[in-house]
Amino acid sequence: MVSKDQGIGGIIFIVCAVVAILYIVTLFYPQWLEVVGIQSELSEIRLWVIAVPVFIAFVAVMGIGMWIGWTMATTPPPKPIEEITSEIEEKEKTPEKAEK
Repeated sequence: MVSKDQGIGGIIFIVCAVVAILYIVTLFYPQWLEVVGIQSELSEIRLWVIAVPVFIAFVAVMGIGMWIGWTMATTPPPKPIEEITSEIEEKEKTPEKAEK
């Protein structure tokens, strides 16, 4: 018996493997599409097979860049190290109250 995470991982693996195989076959042997009823210019199919993943990768990279920029722009700056060390020194100087 596999856990839920293992089952989902197996499904993701199978889907990715099938998509990769279909991508490679379509890129190098686009004539197979005519067998399933898709008729088009072979050069047009190859263009889309290359253009769509490049577009998705480009948008993903730009999205990650936007996320990094947003995070940097909205995160407050850290305290200066002098302030942190003075707080630590003050805590060390003040005796802690004993709890009963």
